[in-house]
Amino acid sequence: MSDVTSDYVIGITYPPSASRYPGLAARLKAYADAARDDLMQAVRAKGEGGPPSLYDLSLSFTEVVDTPELFAVAAEGSSYTGGAHSAPLLARFVWLPKENRLLEVTDLIPEGDGWRDIAGMVREQLHTSLSQRIDADKLDPGERDAMSREAGRMIDDGTGPEPENYRDFEPVVDRSGRIVAIRFVFPPYQVGPYSDGAQSVEIPAAALRPYVAEAYRELFAP
Repeated sequence: MSDVTSDYVIGITYPPSASRYPGLAARLKAYADAARDDLMQAVRAKGEGGPPSLYDLSLSFTEVVDTPELFAVAAEGSSYTGGAHSAPLLARFVWLPKENRLLEVTDLIPEGDGWRDIAGMVREQLHTSLSQRIDADKLDPGERDAMSREAGRMIDDGTGPEPENYRDFEPVVDRSGRIVAIRFVFPPYQVGPYSDGAQSVEIPAAALRPYVAEAYRELFAP
């Protein structure tokens, strides 16, 4: 769907396959409606005589997994309501067709001590990626140390063992539809500056299986 006026532009796309699951489709629409409402509130607040910039909402829902047991959709986009840059939009929706409901991260991995281990694995990968990016930039020692400290602090702050930090995830499946990894996705600002964009970390099934709720272990590759 699209909506274009002299004050704003809205573009939202859905995967046709999501219509097979009305409950999921309703969740996607609710997310899109909330983003649209936020934009329209900003448009009304700007009113006449406000800044001349055109406000913009771009949001795309994309199918990422489709098996009899799992159907996953990625939501990505941005909303611009003035300022230096757009606000990122990012979410993941994992639907269980046989149970007709969303799979929340705390369903998959119950709250408990296991989250400390998972957070450690995620944090290690992000710190490794950070070091590689800094090496590639060939900064002088002072800039390198400053970037390493600041970005490293954001990683540590954004990867605490609270499940809320990992709410956006998607399964990575093999040809048989079994989960071989879970990809945790982090929006800009959670584990790095806006310029780094969204970041993701894949944790292999073998590393996650000990922490997965027994009801869902059969979804994972051995």
